[in-house]
Amino acid sequence: MSDPLHDPILPNDALVVFTPSGKRGRFALGTPILTAARQLGVDLDSVCGGRGICSKCQITPGQGEFPKHGVTVSPDALSPFNKVEERYDSIRGLKAGRRLGCQATVQGDVVVDVPPESQVHKQVVRKRAEARDIILAPSIKRVLVQVEQPDMHDPTGDFERLSAALATQWNIEGITAPLPVLARLQSVLRKGDWTVTCIIHDPATGSGPRLAEIYPAFDERPLYGLAIDLGSTTIAGHLCNLETGEVVASAGLMNPQIRFGEDLMSRVSYSMMNEGGAGEMTKAVREGMAQLCTDIAEETEVDLTQIMDAVVVCNPVMHHLFLGIDPYELGQAPFALTTSDALNLRATDLDLPLHPNAALYMLPCIAGHVGADAAAVALSEAPEKSEELVLVVDVGTNAEILLGNTQRVLACSSPTGPAFEGAQISAGQRAAPGAIERVEIDPTTKEPRFKIIGCDLWSTDDGFEEAALATGVTGICGSGIIEIVAEMRMAGIVDAPGLIGAPEQTGTERCFLDGRTYSYLLYDATPLGGQKITVTNRDIREIQMAKAALYSGARLLMDKFEVDSVDRIVLAGAFGAHISPKHAMVLGMIPDCPLDRVTSAGNAAGTGARIALLNTEARREIEATVKAIHKVETAIEPRFQEHFVNASNIPNAVEAFPHLNEVLTLPNVTFNTGGDDTRGGGRRRRRRG
Repeated sequence: MSDPLHDPILPNDALVVFTPSGKRGRFALGTPILTAARQLGVDLDSVCGGRGICSKCQITPGQGEFPKHGVTVSPDALSPFNKVEERYDSIRGLKAGRRLGCQATVQGDVVVDVPPESQVHKQVVRKRAEARDIILAPSIKRVLVQVEQPDMHDPTGDFERLSAALATQWNIEGITAPLPVLARLQSVLRKGDWTVTCIIHDPATGSGPRLAEIYPAFDERPLYGLAIDLGSTTIAGHLCNLETGEVVASAGLMNPQIRFGEDLMSRVSYSMMNEGGAGEMTKAVREGMAQLCTDIAEETEVDLTQIMDAVVVCNPVMHHLFLGIDPYELGQAPFALTTSDALNLRATDLDLPLHPNAALYMLPCIAGHVGADAAAVALSEAPEKSEELVLVVDVGTNAEILLGNTQRVLACSSPTGPAFEGAQISAGQRAAPGAIERVEIDPTTKEPRFKIIGCDLWSTDDGFEEAALATGVTGICGSGIIEIVAEMRMAGIVDAPGLIGAPEQTGTERCFLDGRTYSYLLYDATPLGGQKITVTNRDIREIQMAKAALYSGARLLMDKFEVDSVDRIVLAGAFGAHISPKHAMVLGMIPDCPLDRVTSAGNAAGTGARIALLNTEARREIEATVKAIHKVETAIEPRFQEHFVNASNIPNAVEAFPHLNEVLTLPNVTFNTGGDDTRGGGRRRRRRG
């Protein structure tokens, strides 16, 4: 192949400059713009191979003076509209000034702009400021192929000639095909008059390219993929257009396995104690995953057979149960995985009702208790690329924690349980319309106000009761639980050890005797036939245990780094976007840090799954990254229990929180001695180095 950058300049050569890339080269007159783009490595899309069918290679030629490029472009720098372009324009329409790169040929010096929609590796910019862009390079792609017809002198099989055409026209070497596709191959080739659309699956890791589907002539029905975060409590999925990167729809449902146990170890115990228990849970989770696929397809009116790829991330126990592997070994030291590597599977292997040849990729697991979901968080947040020391906390039933920078990355998991998701809380519930999600308590009057999901008004605003009629006030979701416990601590209703005070101690009749301890009345609509929502001392204990486990894991990683502080904190998880940094720090969920350095990543595991779905290079990247992450096993670390005991206080029995203390002063109260006491929650001593 000639080199347009270094070939000798001939009299009939013209300079072609592409924007926005700035790539340039000289080409013989009559060279198609698409050919020039390919020789220069310009990002110009084409599915039909230059036949003027797909319209992916649209370009916009410039005219006039371009001093930056040293080019003057005349009106006749490209060939006139030809019949192919005229036909396309009359049927589908071309934007004013647009040309088809496969039809327009070079007739003089020209500057050619490649619009974003014509670029192969289009950027999908995620909305969060901290997020990286996703470069589109999915494992599924569509190509139009012209196949040589057979004759008596060439006995080669149809598939072999299709393979040769793919190699010649698209540089796709070593293609394989499943038997059902081979069975249809001859009829499709002849129906398409030897021109066919091939859907190629190239996983980039593992096996080579595979012919996933074949259609006669040019077929342009959209191709979709699913990014799924399979959590212990919930399953969330994002349906993405593989050619635009657009998230077409998102859906979620409760993990049907929850009936076998709310936390992971309960499910492992169920498999140990019940013959066939692991199989029951595998059946349940696969049915849930199939339901998610069906729901999201029905919502968008997308045919399930158009979903050609899927990426699944999950914790190790869910990983094994989804795959049909007994998690017995994950329930005991040394917590060995059957396999920790990434897996390239077929969706049908796991009973997902997608295209019969749809691929399914599972990210690698980091270790026995730190799974593919943590790997997805690492892919999304990239701590290994941060110059600052960043703590990433994926809050869930089993919290995954990453701490690292460009030097190294550590990881651990902490069994927080489902309290942060509303389970095991007296008035707890899922985040649904009617659930309390924001809470404020006046520190003087001890009177609360709150917001519920689905209503913009505070409970003290005029019109709240009418606005909330549609849903009612039904309970407290995870973010609401975090805020109310923190607000109770800030208002002096709860002391540092976690006791709710009596009315005479707290100054409010909202605190009432409830058995042997006190509870706090948040809302009472029983006179109107509604709910009575309280926070009990047992609720406080559940939150203390959950947040202590979370904090202890983070503190243990900080010990390994030999640091007492981090530069920034990222809160991830399904409700990470809804957690208030101030309340999380008052509660002692996270280490002390400037509040403006605590940000939310939302469902980072789901985002990581979406990155892996849309970019195969990201799959290579995370497979290499996971091998470099060092796993810390909290169960065998001697200081974990010490950190846990200290972190059971709100915010902590011994850790200093200087940044938090700059923002607010927590009441110095202790209720187990009958009132204010300097021996109570305000006591602080500096931690041993």
